[in-house]
Amino acid sequence: MKKHNLAAIVICFVLAACGPSEKKDEGESFFPVLSFLRSQVADVDTTLNAIREYVSTDSSKTDTIFVHREQFRQLAEDFLSIPDLSKPEYKKRYREDKQFDETLNRALFTYTPVTPEKELIQKQEVLIRPDAGGDKITSIIINSVKNTKDSAVQKRMLWQVDRSFQVITIKQLQGQPEITTTVKVVWNEE
Repeated sequence: MKKHNLAAIVICFVLAACGPSEKKDEGESFFPVLSFLRSQVADVDTTLNAIREYVSTDSSKTDTIFVHREQFRQLAEDFLSIPDLSKPEYKKRYREDKQFDETLNRALFTYTPVTPEKELIQKQEVLIRPDAGGDKITSIIINSVKNTKDSAVQKRMLWQVDRSFQVITIKQLQGQPEITTTVKVVWNEE
């Protein structure tokens, strides 16, 4: 398992996570989720681990597929195509809440939109496990909603750092039943 070079960023965020924050310092930026996910994909590109994809629709039978390394980036596209909330234009459009959950032993950075109906990302969470040897990002959760006049698509995405990701897509087309598809991709089973 590779140690990520984001330790300095993580330490700054964890130190600032003493409690919920409403106001943001002008010099402070959101956690760079998209950059972190891109580094995870680059790591998988260099691993020799087998990559498996599990797909199920409406909780029916699950299909298991071995994935070629070249296909991994395409499977991770839902994560790689999210808006980069660390860019300055999102600072006023999203709220950041930093807290520490003693039960989970995790620092949580939660981003929610100021005007939910105008934003694709409805919630983004970064979970960090504090450790004397270096804090570790353990998972990233992203919920998105895209509505058009004839459809609604919700995505519930979970990235387990250095191990797997899962995307649950709930699609509702006008006049048709809701379809739920779950795709899980695993490259490092522990």
